[in-house]
Amino acid sequence: MSLPIVLITGQLLTDAVWQPLLNAWPDREVIIADNQSDDTIEGFAQRLLVDAPPKFALVAHAMGGFIAFEVMRRAPERVAKLALISTLASADGPAQTARRQGYVDLVESGRFDQVVEERIPILFPEEKRGDARLLGIARGMAADTVPDIFLAQQRAIMARIDSRPRLGEIAVPTLLIWGEKDGITSRAHHDEILEAIAGARLEVIPGAGHLPTVEAPDVVVPLLTDFIDG
Repeated sequence: MSLPIVLITGQLLTDAVWQPLLNAWPDREVIIADNQSDDTIEGFAQRLLVDAPPKFALVAHAMGGFIAFEVMRRAPERVAKLALISTLASADGPAQTARRQGYVDLVESGRFDQVVEERIPILFPEEKRGDARLLGIARGMAADTVPDIFLAQQRAIMARIDSRPRLGEIAVPTLLIWGEKDGITSRAHHDEILEAIAGARLEVIPGAGHLPTVEAPDVVVPLLTDFIDG
């Protein structure tokens, strides 16, 4: 029997970011964790653990990575394999906090639609910013998130702890996936995780930005399938 899979994604993103994986895994047990009902990383992690099967592979993207680190602190025995996509382990520095506060200010002034437009340059590399399919996915996910949920996600992200001190405790097979043109997370962020988790592996996706599951599914889907089943 194949290992159940739990997917957890980030802020302003929905199940649509996982669609290529869902299409490829029609016969697998796949649970998409709730990323819209809490306002702390700890709350998201506890909800995931309540809803998840006893043992599972955890695939986490962006903010989902922050939640995954909390899951690993709370219940490492339940995670058989860990895949981290476009994420980082540190807490926010002043620049990140200022950028996030800018988004909060936009929403509170009634300009939620502007948030996703401001994020497009950091979500996608320049050559993809005119791609109607990708822009439609990003805008559709933002529309499905709604302002109050986005603000709750922001509060969770801004208050998260630095996960780096305990990365060395992670003892399960770990795969990192990073798009080489990601405008939000960097190679250095991923190298930091790679060096801290024994046996971890990093796969760099050429030409991809922050959303490699929808930008390069032909690469990412086989990578994740082989990792989980290997």
